[in-house]
Amino acid sequence: MIELVQENWLLFVIALLIGIAVAYWVFVITRRTSVATDRKDALDEGAVPTGRNQALIDAPSPTAAPIPPATPEGLAGLGVAVAAAVEEQQIEAAATGQSSTEADDLSRIKGVGPKLKELLITLGVTRFAQIAAWSDADIDRIDAQLGRFEGRIRRDNWVEQAQLLAADDTKGYEDKFGKL
Repeated sequence: MIELVQENWLLFVIALLIGIAVAYWVFVITRRTSVATDRKDALDEGAVPTGRNQALIDAPSPTAAPIPPATPEGLAGLGVAVAAAVEEQQIEAAATGQSSTEADDLSRIKGVGPKLKELLITLGVTRFAQIAAWSDADIDRIDAQLGRFEGRIRRDNWVEQAQLLAADDTKGYEDKFGKL
């Protein structure tokens, strides 16, 4: 057997190289996949422009009307009494020429720009004290209504900023969050 290999070693090497080439062709070259579609992409040359989703265009804006806060169980009907009291307070303030519900400049909170300020006002948030009193449930409820600004309340720590601003602690605010 050894004599056979010694005399025909060149044939064994050629057979080995042919085997490697065939294996390469079977396992590598033929496995390349190409995807062929009969559809044109909107960006392809000569493609028809895509249509707009009319349902999304005609849908009412999510900020069109503020969503009232959820009423905890056991407090049903309390909202009517509170609304009546607030209305009386507003009537008294209007009669004396004072505004008891004067809005704070919410853009003083870092992370609240003009668009976010408008969105918060449409949601009924106008005072630092309101934000300072938010619980985790309130944060989740308001955060879900912020659209593309979702997550900013916790990330920018609005509650702590609002607590300092509501207390007029400018020094404490600037120490923690920087210049106003």
